[in-house]
Amino acid sequence: HFADSIIGTTFELRRTSAQRNEQRGPRVMEPKFTHTSSTGKAKMVDVSRKRSSKRRATAFCLVRTTATPEALTPTEGGVEPMLAARLAGIMAAKRTSDLIPLCHPLQLGSIDVELEWVHEGVEISVTIAAVDRTGVEMEALTACATAALSVIGSLMNVDPSAQINDLVLLSKSGGKSGPWGRLVDTPSAQLGK
Repeated sequence: HFADSIIGTTFELRRTSAQRNEQRGPRVMEPKFTHTSSTGKAKMVDVSRKRSSKRRATAFCLVRTTATPEALTPTEGGVEPMLAARLAGIMAAKRTSDLIPLCHPLQLGSIDVELEWVHEGVEISVTIAAVDRTGVEMEALTACATAALSVIGSLMNVDPSAQINDLVLLSKSGGKSGPWGRLVDTPSAQLGK
């Protein structure tokens, strides 16, 4: 499973972050919405003073279906549905700022969309990297969700009850907040039971 391969990395990210916090003391964060002004109006975060840095994020989801891999086998002369889903994810990542109103347009350095059949359906993992002033988490989540919708569209005739489950950010790195990883509640921990 894709998420299984990320657990070790995620654990390392979390441990590194914890060790860093031990050295400089606990980080106290006041909860505040970054995309609202002091008067409560929606606003885009000002990143103009930030320096560009390497950013990376990985998202995951599962398309739960009763269909078999044969359901996504291309017909003669047809488009391979898994390829179409991969391309849909890539295209969505590149258009995230058009789809999510307060996201900044980014120059993405790489977009990796992986799809794999598992017992429960199709696992989708998206990793995005960029050198920019803001993170790529929304791009990874948007790509993952759109690839999943493409899979569901291909399965609609065979399994109209197919659904997207466990759409989560698995890990992120870069920027002022540093590395973060989902340690306990990973989708693979749930799916592996």
